[in-house]
Order: sequence, then structure tokens, then C-alpha cells
Amino acid sequence: GRGDLYAAFRRLRARREAEGLFAAERKRTPPAFPRRIGIVTSAGGAALRDLLRILARRWPAAEVVLRPAAVQGAGAAEEIAAGLADLNELGGIDVVIVGRGGGSLEDLWAFNEEVVARAIAASRAPVVSAVGHETGFTIADFVADVRAATPSHAAQLVVPDREDLR
Repeated sequence: GRGDLYAAFRRLRARREAEGLFAAERKRTPPAFPRRIGIVTSAGGAALRDLLRILARRWPAAEVVLRPAAVQGAGAAEEIAAGLADLNELGGIDVVIVGRGGGSLEDLWAFNEEVVARAIAASRAPVVSAVGHETGFTIADFVADVRAATPSHAAQLVVPDREDLR
């Protein structure tokens, strides 16, 4: 029944879990008041527009640094991993949001690749996985410090609402 991709996902999940990449003790809490937020996603996607709109409304004091990356198709996993590495090399990033809008298991496959899991685990800044697929999970969701159901949810998780603070 569930297909070859689902079976492959289960095998990948079991291997990464056995390595300890999903362990609760390695998870970090993002800062309550981030000054600099890194984002790894497609520069032309609706996910980025949603992230930027919500971040600007809730916490305009934060600087946002976009590292564009393909989030689907051949080479996407390597671009996502390179984006995470680039933001870490840049330094001064308080939290990183990595993700995209929803899609099929095939569309989201880059977020199941080992290179992405390792890049998330190696990040110096806490990582929020924002793969917009509320009912499903990717390996990135399990490795990340925090999982958000959608990119919009990720924006709400990483910054306070200035109106609430007033």
C-alpha cells in the first residue's frame, strides 16, 4: 500500500533516529527576542511572502536575512543544505527558518534527504522547520529544534507579537 516513497521515508527516519538526530536533549530553544532571523526558502514562493509579512507585523525590529534556495526538484536538498551553511558562516543569526509551502510527498522530498538533516543538525543557530504540510512530517521536522506546521506558524513561533508586549 503506501508506496515506495513512504517506505523509503520510514527507513530514513529509523536511521536518523537511531543516530540520535531526533533526541530531545539536542534541541535548543530559539531566543525570545531575535535580532537577526535567517530564512532558507524559495525567493519566489508564497511561503516567503507569508513569513516576511508576519515577521514585519509582529516584530519589525528583527532583521531578516534570506538565503534563497530551490526547495523542490533535482539539487534542492544540496541548495537547502548550502543555504544553512551560508547563514551559519555569515554569523550573527539568532534563529533560522527553513521550509516551503505544502505539497505532495514527492514535492517535499528534499526535506527528507540526509544532506539537509545533517545541515540542520550542524547549525549553530536553532532551526525551525517550516515545511507547510500540517498533516505530514519530513525528516527535517524531526531533526530541527522546533517544528512549525506551516511557514506562517514558524513566523509566529520565532518572534513575539509587539502588540501583546505593549
